[in-house]
Amino acid sequence: MSIYVVRHGQTEWSVAGRHTGTTDIPLTPTGERQAAALRPVFADLAPRAVLVSPRHRARRTAELAGLAATEVCEDLAEWDYGDAEGRTTTELSAERGREWSVWADGVGPGATPGETVEAVAERAGRVLHRATSLLRGEGESEAGVVVLVAHGHLLRILTATWLGLEPRAGQHFALDAGTWGELGREHGRPVLSRWSVPPVL
Repeated sequence: MSIYVVRHGQTEWSVAGRHTGTTDIPLTPTGERQAAALRPVFADLAPRAVLVSPRHRARRTAELAGLAATEVCEDLAEWDYGDAEGRTTTELSAERGREWSVWADGVGPGATPGETVEAVAERAGRVLHRATSLLRGEGESEAGVVVLVAHGHLLRILTATWLGLEPRAGQHFALDAGTWGELGREHGRPVLSRWSVPPVL
């Protein structure tokens, strides 16, 4: 069995390093090329299901990659960054007078506090439960492929959750825009089979 994870293609905000959670912005022309270049990766997979974030950038990536969404999954939406939305780590560090990290410091408090990393991990856990249920089918052992098309931080936290790590361990799984990875099992144990694999443009 395999769970393929796909981060959406490049956006203007991903290039600028701006935290992009609830803001729904389109792919850049480069992002569209990245997404279209994913098509050969998935052409022969015949996934049991394709679960896609509700954000346009993820849905467009799935479309260009030739992945017909079987389910738009709210739990695959990106981390709600609250007051950090649209801002860069550099800006937030300067404002606080010290090095700031969403992984170490979180996104609150503030007028719009956003989500904790634990809340994102809870959503990720529900996605993984859904994916493994689809792979198990009618009482059979896990087999086949499910594809998840979503966002950088969400997928990094989801991967940490799959591996049985605490959510903040996602900081160690850098995932570039327009790349993909594969989660699987080896001798019954969850493994990270491939990660941040770029398309051939």
